[in-house]
Amino acid sequence: MLEGRGIPSVVLGTDAFMSLARAASLKYGLPHLAVVTVPHPIGGIDPKLVAAKAEMIVAEVLAALTRDPAPPAAMSASAGAGRVEAPDDLDEFQTWAMAQHWSDGLPVLPPTPARVARLLGARDAGRVIATLAPLDGCATLEAIAINAALAGAQPEHLPVIAAAVRALADPAFNLNAIQTTTHPCTPLVIVNGPLAARLGISGGANALGNGHRANAVIGRAVRLVLQNVGGARPGHEDRATLGHAGKFSYCLAENEAASPWAPLSVERGFPPAASTVTVVGAEAPHNVNDHGSTTAEALLLALAGTAATTGSNNIYLGGHPVVILGPEHAATIAGSGWSKAELKRRLWERARVRLDRFSAENLARFSIIAPERFVGRPPDADVPWCVSPDDLVVIVAGGPGKHSSVIPTFGATRSVTVLIEE
Repeated sequence: MLEGRGIPSVVLGTDAFMSLARAASLKYGLPHLAVVTVPHPIGGIDPKLVAAKAEMIVAEVLAALTRDPAPPAAMSASAGAGRVEAPDDLDEFQTWAMAQHWSDGLPVLPPTPARVARLLGARDAGRVIATLAPLDGCATLEAIAINAALAGAQPEHLPVIAAAVRALADPAFNLNAIQTTTHPCTPLVIVNGPLAARLGISGGANALGNGHRANAVIGRAVRLVLQNVGGARPGHEDRATLGHAGKFSYCLAENEAASPWAPLSVERGFPPAASTVTVVGAEAPHNVNDHGSTTAEALLLALAGTAATTGSNNIYLGGHPVVILGPEHAATIAGSGWSKAELKRRLWERARVRLDRFSAENLARFSIIAPERFVGRPPDADVPWCVSPDDLVVIVAGGPGKHSSVIPTFGATRSVTVLIEE
């Protein structure tokens, strides 16, 4: 309840999320706001225990709501970037950067004025690219360049990083939820168009793995911007239960040369000569191993079987799950005469979970969140992986080998594609 700045207000939560509650209070200029917590957790436990926890804090909540509220603190817009003194020794700088919550745990380069100036070139350092949740940090081009310098990026990478940041701030992406959820999601950055080849952004063998500088530094810079400008510090505002390795860097190009279909950017209305970035609030890749199937219909069984699981957020929150087809699997599907639209439709029809595979507790929860899919249906009915075939994101990437990947998402997020401004 952060709206009532002139009336008594209180934030309710569990004790495990105190840091996030305090950060939200400060963000809205309410450092005085009372925070009342119950012992974590309140989900997945007996409702009687939840009620007992609620009863424990009634007096504390009433006291907070009946006291005279303190005036809200003055709120000022973030300046975007500033200068601080840091150790000259590179090894000492690593320890210092971790203490400042600037680092992701891997070695970082000092963002010296000279290094940042080289990244910016003649660009307007003060240009505001986006305001980033959860703390409404001002992502100026200079602030983005500072984090790109930390990540080891080069000047030619900056337009891609800035475009990704701009896409992440689109309301459809739901960045605040992506930044603060316990779900392990993080932005997957997909690059399309001729710029990907010019910069060496890999869409070939091991594209989501190690060995590609452009992929690594672009994805890492985006993540550092979200941490250092957006304010999602791991264990504080970023509440991921486990996270995944893509939270260090998660970036690839579509392998357009190996795709039998139009690339994602063209599918979304951009001309073939345009270079774009697409961001997706994604889990880690789930491998699809199929070395035997020789037709699209047969391969569909492996793809759908990997996609349709009871633990997927997409089942009850919708969203834009991703299918990355290896070139050999894509060739098999196209060889059966299927278009990309046909693949999406067939996969959506096949990737379903029967209601009797969910626990009664989860069915009750999902019935509140998505009643149109879960209420009043028999146990042998099924629910699709996502709301519509059009919600599936399908790209081709990777090298030789009969592997593909299914990537579920946070669910309550939409993928966003923007033009890269060089």
